[in-house]
Amino acid sequence: MEQLNRDISTQAYRPEKVIQFGEGNFLRAFVDWQIDLLNEHTDFNAGITIVRPIDAGHPKLDVQGGVFTALIRGLNEQGESVSLPRVVTSVNRELLAYGEYDQVLAIAENSELEWVVSNTTEAGIYFDENDEFATRPPKSFPAKLTQFLYHRYQHFNGANDKGLIVLPCELIDANGEKLKEIVLKYAQVWQLENDFSTWIENSNVFCSTLVDRIVTGYPRDEINAIETELGYRDDFLVAAEYFYLFVIQGPKWLKQKLKLEQCPLNIEIVDDIKPYKERKVGILNGAHTAMVPVAYLAGIDTVKDAMQDAEISAFVDRLLNDEVIPSLTMDSEDLKQFKQSVLARFSNPFITHYLTSIALNSLTKFKTRLLPQLITYSRENGIAPKHLSFSLAALYCFYLGKRGEEDIPLSDDQHLLEAFGAWRQTMTDHSDNVAQFLAMAHHWDIDLNELPELTQTVATYVNAIQTLGMKQAMKQL
Repeated sequence: MEQLNRDISTQAYRPEKVIQFGEGNFLRAFVDWQIDLLNEHTDFNAGITIVRPIDAGHPKLDVQGGVFTALIRGLNEQGESVSLPRVVTSVNRELLAYGEYDQVLAIAENSELEWVVSNTTEAGIYFDENDEFATRPPKSFPAKLTQFLYHRYQHFNGANDKGLIVLPCELIDANGEKLKEIVLKYAQVWQLENDFSTWIENSNVFCSTLVDRIVTGYPRDEINAIETELGYRDDFLVAAEYFYLFVIQGPKWLKQKLKLEQCPLNIEIVDDIKPYKERKVGILNGAHTAMVPVAYLAGIDTVKDAMQDAEISAFVDRLLNDEVIPSLTMDSEDLKQFKQSVLARFSNPFITHYLTSIALNSLTKFKTRLLPQLITYSRENGIAPKHLSFSLAALYCFYLGKRGEEDIPLSDDQHLLEAFGAWRQTMTDHSDNVAQFLAMAHHWDIDLNELPELTQTVATYVNAIQTLGMKQAMKQL
């Protein structure tokens, strides 16, 4: 079987307008795929050079001429199951930061370059005091970017029209603002001229972003059947879900710059990214966190199977509709549409998402994803929200560590696990233990027993789950 390459795709290289730090599956199935659509449907006409920022041993995408297949699978807007392979030709080449750094810096001299994209993991945007200006390359991504921007600044003599648009995709809050702050810190520590810092501030646009797409990567277990259907071999094939969302906090002219009127991708240019993050954390991540202990203790192992269970799916739907969405600040209709897209994503027949993999650090996840909604609901209504309370009760039972005779693999802070180890010894009536659980102000930041009716409500649900089993306890809802 012939291997995919640029000759098969019959696509020429495009002008080098994007430098991308990060060669991983996510950027290829997210940013590179979107740029490929823009190239097809508009005159965006952008080629990407990928920079591999860390030293790794796998082959470069160049062995296929930069092209690869993005296999997009899931439920479309009509609820139909679709599988959409696309040969992505937006990538021109891949360079290694370790070994080809001079070529990386040379890209800064390209007058057509406009965009910087990155995904160097959540730990990638940090300041390393050991990075020096003379090091080629420095260790951290922000240090590399500072050197790159300084090289461009010098080459074009600080021209205002040669600044770049920076789109970091790392999953941290205010990623654009944080990255800019660190670049300016390197400029100061390295004692680069003040005019360079002014150029960074005035001529470059650092955008904070929110990215959303499940990318499962190379489908190793299915690859033979997939390649037989495609008719070629692709060692860089990447599978992803149908849904995607790219929210960019930046100037309104970015919409025109990205040709979104000609090709309406699911990209939002916004003044404030915070409501979108709250929506994602509360609805998408919150639904996962609420679902896990309820579904797992009901004998279910995957998200997909949980959504096929009528009682579990109804529980998640009511929790989001009645208790999460009312506490968020965006338009309720937009929130409900986003909720529907989330539930469709959970039902994706092509993704097997194990509940135990989502369950890691669930106590912390509940605090960040669902506790704000629980507190808001309680204070505004004077009663405990029953679905969020039930999920919290289920979480308590989950951390007791047993599903029938089966041990539950638990992963969280050691002091939290030790507390449950003690409560596990007194399992006849959980009321006192629940009160201690809710009183963990060192974890929750407040004593949750102070919220109206919460202690009694959670204790009632815990005793029901422990005595009747999850399915029977759910009938109390």
